[in-house]
Amino acid sequence: MEVDGSAKIENGGRGSSGVVQYKWWIKIALFTVFILSGQSVAVMLGRLYFNKGGNSKWMATLVQTVGFPLMFPLILMYLPPSKQQQQQQITKEPSWITLLMLYTFLGAFLAADCMLYTYGLNFLPISTFSLICTSQLAFNALFSYFLNGQKFTPFIANSLVLLSFSSTLLVFQGDSEQTTAKISRTKYIIGFVCTVAASAGYGLMLSTTQLAFKKILKSQSYKVIFDVIVYQNLIASVAIMVGLFASGEWKDIKGEMEGYESGKVSYIMNLVWTAVTWQIFSIGCIGLIFEVSSLFSNVISTLGIPIVPVLAVVFFHEKMNGVKVISMLLAIWGFASYIYQHYLDDVKKKAEARIANRQVDLTEI
Repeated sequence: MEVDGSAKIENGGRGSSGVVQYKWWIKIALFTVFILSGQSVAVMLGRLYFNKGGNSKWMATLVQTVGFPLMFPLILMYLPPSKQQQQQQITKEPSWITLLMLYTFLGAFLAADCMLYTYGLNFLPISTFSLICTSQLAFNALFSYFLNGQKFTPFIANSLVLLSFSSTLLVFQGDSEQTTAKISRTKYIIGFVCTVAASAGYGLMLSTTQLAFKKILKSQSYKVIFDVIVYQNLIASVAIMVGLFASGEWKDIKGEMEGYESGKVSYIMNLVWTAVTWQIFSIGCIGLIFEVSSLFSNVISTLGIPIVPVLAVVFFHEKMNGVKVISMLLAIWGFASYIYQHYLDDVKKKAEARIANRQVDLTEI
């Protein structure tokens, strides 16, 4: 599960030529599209919910996880054949108690993380929120170093420093029109802290998920990916619904729907499509963790940095001041630095594979 997709290509491509490599890149491209499209649309819909009169933070949190039933058809599609099931029975599988503890931990962690993100999205301009979220890559790399043996190189270290500066810079920006007119300074600070905390939690959750694939689940089946998404989101949804009813916010949902600026139908469609797009994002995210690593999955998520702020300017008429532009450039620079390191690793792996193949050929001669 290390960040070496090229190694998988080399190992799979020796006997079956470029077919395995071609299929692998197709899967990576598909998961990447899922992450970028799902994340961008979900965040925009989440902000639209608050802009049009939505007030329930528990409801805004719930739609981030409650769409897990969409995974059921995919689980049935990827049921392993009978021979593969027999092989899995021979291999020691984790006990149901271990799985219950794992999914409970991941689900509770996800519920708390989603709530923190909801506070950040509610209290911050969407462009600021998105740029702060880039810090999750730095946190993910740090946790991956301790949990998954991620190696730090000068380019990765440079990436982490730039991404950290990119997020920190936003707390020092002057009061903009949005901050003074719509968001109090106190709420801005709360939103900033919650978003940074959520980014740290998300980075830890990704690293933990990668560790679980490697040490506990130990499966090469795509059904495992969908199982993780379903059980994690199920437990998170139950926890969030408990919070929704315990807080009493459920009593205000009917009035909130009737007072929604765009009408009841738009209110329902916003929640439905937010739930759908977050599940699309989850498929891409867990898929890349399974195929490559948690850090690579997070890097692709960070690739969507410029998308949301630009969409926010177009649809929500937010202003891109100088601080935000500098923050975005630093974030893109940090992302490019990591991608370049991944490119160097890919070149090195391919060179080592060619040398190994030549040695095998010489031995056979």
